[in-house]
Amino acid sequence: MAVDGCTAKVVDADRVVAVRERMPAAGDLADAADVFGLLSDPNRLRLLVALLDGELCVCDLAAVTGQSESAASHALRLLRAHRIVVARRAGRMAYYRLADPHVRLLLDVALAHIEHTELLHPERDGTT
Repeated sequence: MAVDGCTAKVVDADRVVAVRERMPAAGDLADAADVFGLLSDPNRLRLLVALLDGELCVCDLAAVTGQSESAASHALRLLRAHRIVVARRAGRMAYYRLADPHVRLLLDVALAHIEHTELLHPERDGTT
């Protein structure tokens, strides 16, 4: 029996209606997908994980993540444009922090998930 398919083609109409009613609008789903897309890049994710401990300047973020200051700054501009991080200016220095508790929650949940699950990556080990 296939695990990823239905053995009987029967639709639970009431359940389908209930799920459709709570489904977010298409634009909201696209915005959420954008956030997950931003989090899908390991370098941007390293920056965000570094910010879990609090505010850091671009120089410190670059040093912590092993990126050039230019690469870190570019990634931070993208994250700031999507309201994932916010910046505070102090003279010529810019200090970044997570934009709000929701960003921290996303990161905390994602990191907790990988700690207790063994992810399978056939594309990484050559078995597809």
